[in-house]
Amino acid sequence: MQSVQSAPSVVPAPSADPRPDRPEDVAAIMRGLYGDGFIGRPGAFPRELVARIAEDVAVLAAEALRTPGGIVPRGPNRFYVEVHPERLRDLPALVGHPWIAAVCDAVLGEDWRVVEIGFDVLGPGAADQPWHRDFAAPPETTRGRRLNSLAFNMPLVDVGDDMGPLEIAPGTQWDDLSDAPKGMFPPESSWPRYQALAQRKTPRMGDVSARSALTVHRGTASRSDRQRPVLVLGIDAPDARNGERHDLQLTREAERRMAPELRRRLRARIVDRLEPIVQAHQIEGLDTGRVDVSRMTPQVPAKA
Repeated sequence: MQSVQSAPSVVPAPSADPRPDRPEDVAAIMRGLYGDGFIGRPGAFPRELVARIAEDVAVLAAEALRTPGGIVPRGPNRFYVEVHPERLRDLPALVGHPWIAAVCDAVLGEDWRVVEIGFDVLGPGAADQPWHRDFAAPPETTRGRRLNSLAFNMPLVDVGDDMGPLEIAPGTQWDDLSDAPKGMFPPESSWPRYQALAQRKTPRMGDVSARSALTVHRGTASRSDRQRPVLVLGIDAPDARNGERHDLQLTREAERRMAPELRRRLRARIVDRLEPIVQAHQIEGLDTGRVDVSRMTPQVPAKA
């Protein structure tokens, strides 16, 4: 496999704990994720840190857009890119954030691992997605009534109502979609129920949310000329298998310089040089529609 040579890796900078004095309410975390399937922490990160992450994502998006197969379409002018962890300068601050760690400890147990790091970009002309979940519910959820994975979303811009915000149908992580296509796409006859339940999310830079990826949701149509990039962390309990859809890699040099606790949290294979990521998390049903590269040129927001 050909090695990645487009840009040098960025070894993560030292972590900073932005909320060291704020205890977390475990009961509220469990109630939110087992109830609505979605919780959030407003102002979790300094806007300056989010702007720096947005700068890294802009570089990575530009690389992906000019690489054959570098993006995964998620609909018209909407795409996903999985990234190498060491290309994000502020990875330690993300993975080590006390709220993220507390949520993972409470729901997934103390041996959770990051299995996915990527970003979604929605641009002008993006259309409503069909209601869906990100993968079929595993038996631990359908039979055991237990969540064994979480997705964390960090918006890299202030999201306006015209920018195609995410809609969540609370409580639907428990819906039986076993007869639906791929166990992910409820029939259109059920869409009015999801629309009636829908909560539209318009977070700001610095906010972060946690959700079960099984909670039925959709990206909505954009009426804006601005992009809406969102950083995504996928995190598994020890018995989850979502890592099979992803390919986290670390170079030996990055691993050597990484703090042991951060390294312990990454389910990654070690390589001499970063290799192109073979994107295994294609979502058939969301991959229709053309991505107009001319309208998806990465945008770097102001630093707050």
